[in-house]
Amino acid sequence: MNWLPDLLNTYSNWLYSIGLSADASLFTVELTLFIVSFLLFIAIDKLFIRIVINYLKKFTEKSKTQIDNILFSNKVFDYFLHIIPVYIWLLFVDDIFINSDGIEAFVRGVMNLYINYLLVRGVLSLLKSVNEIYESKQTGRKRSIKSYIQVFQLLIILIGLLVAISIIIEKDISFLLTGIGAFAAVLMLVFKDSILGFVGGIQISANDMLRPGDWVSVPNAGADGIVIDISLTTVKIQNWDKTISTVPTYSLVSGSFHNWRGMEESGGRRIKRHLNINIQSIKFCTNSEIEEYKKIGLIKDYLNNKEEELKKYNSSVGNDGEYVNGRHLTNVGIFRIYVEAYLKAQKNINPEMTFLIRQLQATEKGLPLEVYVFSRIQDWAEYENIQADIFDHLFAIIPEFKLQIFQNPSGADFRSIIQK
Repeated sequence: MNWLPDLLNTYSNWLYSIGLSADASLFTVELTLFIVSFLLFIAIDKLFIRIVINYLKKFTEKSKTQIDNILFSNKVFDYFLHIIPVYIWLLFVDDIFINSDGIEAFVRGVMNLYINYLLVRGVLSLLKSVNEIYESKQTGRKRSIKSYIQVFQLLIILIGLLVAISIIIEKDISFLLTGIGAFAAVLMLVFKDSILGFVGGIQISANDMLRPGDWVSVPNAGADGIVIDISLTTVKIQNWDKTISTVPTYSLVSGSFHNWRGMEESGGRRIKRHLNINIQSIKFCTNSEIEEYKKIGLIKDYLNNKEEELKKYNSSVGNDGEYVNGRHLTNVGIFRIYVEAYLKAQKNINPEMTFLIRQLQATEKGLPLEVYVFSRIQDWAEYENIQADIFDHLFAIIPEFKLQIFQNPSGADFRSIIQK
C-alpha cells in the first residue's frame, strides 16, 4: 500500500492549508481513515457473511443429514465466519494509525477481544450442537452427555476470560496461570454446585441410573413424572400435573429416588390391591351351594376335581361328612379360585409374570384378599381402566359367593339401627 502514505500526506496538507494545526490535521487524518476503514469493514463483513451463509443455507436444505441443519441453527458458521473480516482488518491497523501508537494499541486490543469473544461463542455453539446431534441419535435417548458438554463449556468460558484479561492488562496468559492457584479455594466455593453436579452426572451416567424420558419419583423433592432434561447441576422432571420440578443432580446420587424404567422394560405393570372380606361372612359351602357354583364355567372343572379329592381324604380319615376333623370347601376359598381363573382369562393380564391371589394377615378390618398380578398395558390411563374393570367385577360378583366386603359403619347404618 505505497500509495496510501502519499494520499494521507496530501489530505493532511490540505487540512493544514485550511487552518488546522499540524497535530489536529494528523488526528483528523487518522480519525477519517479509521471511520472509512471501519465502515468498509462493516460493509465487507455483512456482504461476506450474507454470501457465505446463503450458500451454506442452500447446501443444508439439499443435504439429507440433520447435522448441518443443527450447526446452522446454532449459528456455528456465523461466529467463525465473522472472525475472517475482523482478522483482515486487524492486519491493516498498522497502516491506519501511523503516528498514533496509543490509539493503535487500543483498537488492536478491542479487535483481539472481539476475536476472542467470537471464538468462545463459536466453540460454545459447536458444543451445544454436538449435544443436540448426540440426543437426536438412538444412543442419545439412553444416556445424556449434557452435563459433560456443560463442563467443557464452562472450561471454554474460563479460558476465554483468562485470555480477555491477558489482552486487557497486556500480560502473557502464563502470568495469570501462575497465580490461579491462589484462587483455587474461591473457585471451589463459587463452583461448588457445578463440581458436585459434575460428579453426580458422572455417577448417574456410569451406572445408567437415569435417562431422559424415564419415569422417576423423588419423594424428598415431591417430584413424580418424566425426566425431560439432565444438566450439569440440575435434573428437570415434568410432573404428571404438568408442573416442572428442578432437582439438584448430586441429591439424586446422595439421596434416593425411584426409577420406573424397569417396569416399562419388563412388559408389564403391577396391579396390587386387596379386598377386605368380612370374616363373619366366611363359611363352609353346602352341597347345594357347591352345585350352584359348578354352573360357573371358570371353576366347574376345579370344583369337580376338588370334590373328588376331598371325598377321598375324608374317607381315609373316617370323616362321615361333618365339618369337624375334615376338609371341606369354603366360600372364600372358592371365590379365591374364581378370581384366579377370571384374571387368567383376561387378555390384558400377563400370566408369565408374578401372578398371586393370596390372603394376607386378618385385621380388625377383615380378611384381605390381595390381587398381585401384572397388566400387559403400561399406559397410565389404560392401566387404570383395566384395574378398575377388574375390581368393578369383583365387588359386584362377591355376593354370589355369600361373602361381604368389610366397610366401616356410616351415619346411614347408625340411623337404620336407631330406627329399628
